[in-house]
Amino acid sequence: MARFSGLTAIITGATGGFGRRTAERLAEEGARLVLSDVREEPLKEFAATLPTETAIRAGDISDEALSEALVDLAVERFGGLDIAINNAGVAQSFVKLPLVPSDEARRILEIDLLGVFFALKHQLPVMEKQNRASGRLGAIVNIASVAGVAGAPRLAVYSAAKHGVVGLTRSAAAEYATKGIRVNAVCPSFARTAMALDFLKMSPAGIEESAANLTRGVPMKRLAEVDEVVEVILFACDPKNTFMTGQTFGVDGGITAI
Repeated sequence: MARFSGLTAIITGATGGFGRRTAERLAEEGARLVLSDVREEPLKEFAATLPTETAIRAGDISDEALSEALVDLAVERFGGLDIAINNAGVAQSFVKLPLVPSDEARRILEIDLLGVFFALKHQLPVMEKQNRASGRLGAIVNIASVAGVAGAPRLAVYSAAKHGVVGLTRSAAAEYATKGIRVNAVCPSFARTAMALDFLKMSPAGIEESAANLTRGVPMKRLAEVDEVVEVILFACDPKNTFMTGQTFGVDGGITAI
């Protein structure tokens, strides 16, 4: 039997980068999916390609109503919620802290930090209720960043938001450790996602030279591949992985080892 067979998972930020590949892998391994992203049409097109039952809801993760609606959709369509991958997020301009526009800073915090808070606020009570009723286990994976466990020059607001995600992860894990719910964070460095490649394309040096400059401080001297990060996401929510909670998994080529 596939390891996620019969389980229901919510994935936010589902049409790009880590979210898209995680959805594909969970679908291949038997999970039913509730998918969300900002734009509805790409979401529909992607869901139609997956070999599993899906439900979709487009919206802005900074709107608390979306997180509530996604949990309700999982319960109504599939009878409950087993896994949540809180992946939706945005990056910031690569500038020193005083040069970040205040409206941009507010938007980053609303999406990258409050979006995870809203998700947890609505996912945890449903998972706790299920566990109390039948012993059903839940796993939540928050996608943070290596910038959430160390300072990130020229990415100060993004780093602050991701530090907040790590704090939410650890706090929720401790609060719900006896309720059958595990909460962990995956903390990648730059990977070959569309968001990162778009960022690199803005440099006049070109993608490869810019990537080399960006990864100068990475012991492995390269960007992560999307699948390398997704393997860790799947490990964190694997139903056999029952005693690991409150952890931050660096998928960073060795950055946090030095």
